[in-house]
Amino acid sequence: MTRVLSGIAPSGDFTLGNYLGALKHWVTFQDDNDAFYCVVDLHALTNEIDPQVLRRNSLDAAINLLAVGLDPRRSTVFVQSHVPEHTRLTWLLECTATVGELSRMTQFKEKSEGHETVRAGLFTYPVLMAADILLYAAEAVPVGDDQRQHLELARTLAVRFNNRYGETFTVPDAAIPGAAARVMDLQHPERKMSKSVDSPLGTIGLLDSPEEITRKIRKAVTDTDGEVRYDRVAKPGLANLLDLLAAATDGTPQEVAKGYTRYGDLKKDVAEALNELLRPVRERRAELERDLSYVGSVLAEGASRAHGVAKLTYARAADAVGLLPPS
Repeated sequence: MTRVLSGIAPSGDFTLGNYLGALKHWVTFQDDNDAFYCVVDLHALTNEIDPQVLRRNSLDAAINLLAVGLDPRRSTVFVQSHVPEHTRLTWLLECTATVGELSRMTQFKEKSEGHETVRAGLFTYPVLMAADILLYAAEAVPVGDDQRQHLELARTLAVRFNNRYGETFTVPDAAIPGAAARVMDLQHPERKMSKSVDSPLGTIGLLDSPEEITRKIRKAVTDTDGEVRYDRVAKPGLANLLDLLAAATDGTPQEVAKGYTRYGDLKKDVAEALNELLRPVRERRAELERDLSYVGSVLAEGASRAHGVAKLTYARAADAVGLLPPS
């Protein structure tokens, strides 16, 4: 089976965009792949975050991964910091990467702009991401457009390391999700729905109540011409709603658009479809919150399984560069 790896940061409540753009596909990948999924808590340290908040968000993220359908019998679910080889391999790869490569990372430029001081971890975290991927010999990495540059860096570092020290790492490929890979903000459809952007009416949380979801869809921006058709350029707000309905009903936005002549009817059906889609996630989340010992056991087993793979990869890499092995 193909080895698949992906991770998600514990940066607060997951959104509908996280679910439709990534997590729903992760669940599908479990069926035919050897899947590794982690909560990348070390990446969260590139930003100012209260330790108690980080701890709580990390547990919440793990619960959400299980609630959306990740099955520990079919995939390995773990917390990044529970496997020490992530940071150990990062140093070997930092000594393989160049300052120029890291300086060209678009996300670093965007996140550091306007700040007098920037954490070194923000500059080097693409190397940590590369270590996350290369540790598990991942052949396919589900990524969105905003992470393609980081995956390319992981590929570059793997090839360079292999050329210098001998075949050590598997060179990964991207696994791009299909429909609804980019769920846009309901109030600002020109930008992606994101938990990191303050847009109360534009962002649907994974655990929003049915009433909240209905209210946000009802207030979603559209346009004034009243014609229901799929056109991402001319009608981005309406196109976003059609994308959501298509994703929730396993159709295409062009197909679902044919059944409507009024925006109000479309919004009503979008809200109902999303609430039905997320209902089992909310129910499973409530069950898991009542059994945190089970969540802890899943993470412990996942970390043990992940460590079994990661330690072998790190040992090969350490030997390749000439580090003296422990006696």
